[in-house]
Amino acid sequence: MKIGLCVIDLYLPGNNSLKDKRQILKSIKDRIRNKFNVSIAEIEDNDKWRKTTLGVVTINNDSTQVSNILQSVINFIEGFYPAQIINYQIELF
Repeated sequence: MKIGLCVIDLYLPGNNSLKDKRQILKSIKDRIRNKFNVSIAEIEDNDKWRKTTLGVVTINNDSTQVSNILQSVINFIEGFYPAQIINYQIELF
């Protein structure tokens, strides 16, 4: 059994309130959950308007599949307009 963890630092330009940030994050998280069947949560920078850190976790028997899923999540976020990836890190356990 392989567990994959991806920590993603995001910059959300143009946000003027936490309400705007929450709306964008809800949209991102809902779309990722529905499309990739992974667990995702905001894990840091909860009170900052324009920065956040997301944690994405998936589990599978095949480490290649775990890596592919997490990379697909990264690619999806890169194509999502209001969010810019600052940094990300993928770990397999």
